[in-house]
Amino acid sequence: MPIPFPFDFKNPDYTPVYEWRMERLQRIRQRPEKLPALRQFYRDNPAQFIIDWGMTTDPRNIDYGLPVTVPFLLFPKQEEWIQWIMERRAWMENGITEKSREMGLSWTSIGLACALCLFNREMVIGFGSRKEEYVDSTGDPKALFWKARKFIETLPVEFRGTWSDKKHAPYMRVEFPETGAVIKGEAGDNIGRGDRTTLYFVDEYAFLLRPMLVDAALSQTTRCRIDLSSVNGMNNPFAQKRHSGNVPVFTFHWSSDPRKDKAWYDKEVAKIDNPVIVAQELDLNYQASAEGVLIPSEWVQAAIDAHIVLGIEPTGQRLGALDIADEGKDKNAFANRHGFLLEDVEEWSGEGSDIFSTVQKAFSFCDAKNLESFRFDEDGLGAGARGDARVINEQRKPQRLRQIMVTPFRGSGSVFDPDKEAVRGDGGQPGRLNKDFFANAKAQSWWALRTRFQKTYRAVVEKMPYNPDDIISISSRMTKKDKLIIELSQPTYSINGVGKIIVDKQPEGTKSPNLGDSVMMVYAPMNTAMDIWALLGRNL
Repeated sequence: MPIPFPFDFKNPDYTPVYEWRMERLQRIRQRPEKLPALRQFYRDNPAQFIIDWGMTTDPRNIDYGLPVTVPFLLFPKQEEWIQWIMERRAWMENGITEKSREMGLSWTSIGLACALCLFNREMVIGFGSRKEEYVDSTGDPKALFWKARKFIETLPVEFRGTWSDKKHAPYMRVEFPETGAVIKGEAGDNIGRGDRTTLYFVDEYAFLLRPMLVDAALSQTTRCRIDLSSVNGMNNPFAQKRHSGNVPVFTFHWSSDPRKDKAWYDKEVAKIDNPVIVAQELDLNYQASAEGVLIPSEWVQAAIDAHIVLGIEPTGQRLGALDIADEGKDKNAFANRHGFLLEDVEEWSGEGSDIFSTVQKAFSFCDAKNLESFRFDEDGLGAGARGDARVINEQRKPQRLRQIMVTPFRGSGSVFDPDKEAVRGDGGQPGRLNKDFFANAKAQSWWALRTRFQKTYRAVVEKMPYNPDDIISISSRMTKKDKLIIELSQPTYSINGVGKIIVDKQPEGTKSPNLGDSVMMVYAPMNTAMDIWALLGRNL
């Protein structure tokens, strides 16, 4: 069980944690016969072991009047990540973890490795990095194996057993005498070659000098390889694997860290003073250095809970949008809004399913979220959704369920309000009409979303006047927030041969931003007759 009291990660008080641990340790020493069962529990629950007994260090704690070595209390996202690793290992598959800077992932991965080796016989866990000094360096807290030695030596003797730093922790190696398990460290191009491990972590994979050599060396080493890295653009195998859709991905975005908030982010932005580095290392933006990013990551960040910052309440239509998976490995996505507020996004696999069941699921979201209507992507496989929606509405009538208005969206189609000005004229010169400014409805709708984010940024950050109906606020409560944030800054824009805006939502090497597409659709400027009827609750 987690600690039985609330813990403030921003203003930590470790006194009750020490008291709680001491009380538990006294009970264990009074009833030593219970220890084998506890060990068996920790064998399958390493995150709980870390919370119960782990210690971590941070020299920066001195600046806040805290001890350098403190109890290692995992925050929820770290616990979730450990469970994700356990699933990868159980299913014998590889995984990728993308992370913002300073998320405590080095300590978390080392704590997990130590916990597994303490309670699993003859387990072998590998750690690889591009330089030896990052894996092991005597007396350097930056090194992974320094953290491992510190983690073990601060455990109660009931769990560390006869472990000794001098006997069981030679260079690039940590041994566990009670279980025969071992943690091994390697560096360079031949990481893992000729060896076998239960689990292997590759640190900062996106920054390896010759990643293809590492891939070859590790190809037969383990059935569960976890690549961890911050973002380094698109031109590397880490980014390509991450966007391939073939490897499970875990996202560690800074906003999932309870120690961090907007003030922390603003301070880091000012300290780094480089928008590309900020976008890559904090916002996980793989397109940070690309030209023509449609929605800059700082605009997206400003929109998170913008309604709370601005002190306004959402009003208007409750609307959803369904992005239908266009291939087996792709995912369906559904977004819902209340006026300017983006309340939630959902995604689910389209593999082994059909369009009818996908539309049914969209109807269930409308019922659960009290939505009046939803839009759907009519391009590609979505073309049949209109008929499916009509059938489902007919089936709902005998059950006295309300009719849900379903409106098609065709991104490849012509622009909305073609003769309306997209750019106002200046100095007596005529403006540019929508039909002259955008190549299609997709470009127009993504641009409209960009405009909302820009106006939100100006209102929140630059304190400029705004119309609430023109901005966007992203609820921080949604579970897929971190992934959505990344997807919204993925598309780029350019000008085609006749001077119209075109949008590339899937730049080379990236995966289709399904969540982003659903958000684009739910805010698309569709002032059509069908949407007007939707507001009236009618079914055309």
